[in-house]
Amino acid sequence: MRLVIARCSVDYVGRLTAHLPMAPRLILLKADGSVSIHSDDRAYKPLNWMNPPCKIREERSGDGELTWSVIHEKTGEKLVLTIEEILHDSTHELGIEPGLRKDGVEAHLQELLAEHITTLGEGWTLIRREYMTAIGPVDLLCRDHLGGTVAVEIKRRADIDGVEQLTRYLELLNRDPLLAPVKGVLAAQEFRPQARVLAADRGIECVTLDYDALRGIEPEHPTLF
Repeated sequence: MRLVIARCSVDYVGRLTAHLPMAPRLILLKADGSVSIHSDDRAYKPLNWMNPPCKIREERSGDGELTWSVIHEKTGEKLVLTIEEILHDSTHELGIEPGLRKDGVEAHLQELLAEHITTLGEGWTLIRREYMTAIGPVDLLCRDHLGGTVAVEIKRRADIDGVEQLTRYLELLNRDPLLAPVKGVLAAQEFRPQARVLAADRGIECVTLDYDALRGIEPEHPTLF
């Protein structure tokens, strides 16, 4: 990954046009070819970006002005950075991303839910546990009672990050014509309210898991219904 802090202006030319005036910004150039421009706020969301596949063309005018043109190779959309001054420029090798590791409870929840997949619905069947994608494994890949493909992500406590993670998996899985369309289910013992709101907006179903019930343990205080 290359990290550049520079005084720059940014112009996006494509289906829409956008302009960012000259100011200090962080520019991330990742190994996958993506380029994103960040300010010192907005958490993780960039001000503007270009997803791969894209190429970068660097030019310097007669008066010394430096321009980076990031051009999407399929759409022709362009991100033009006019750089007044580079304040920092460094490259770092991050290596292969090992992905998120589940804690013991999450791992056991995955195992139990795979064994009792009809907890999610009558007629459901399991295709595979730990179904591998280019960005990591989907906890469970299933078929519902209608034969549709469903990706299930399992958390102990589900928050916005869990919704975002499942969204990325769904984007990849839906590119496979043998699987698409693929729906998403976020299964957890607890949900943060923000996670439920974002999941509903993304069309992802939230399912609350009862750990003891999956383990076959009777409730301490039985109920009539």
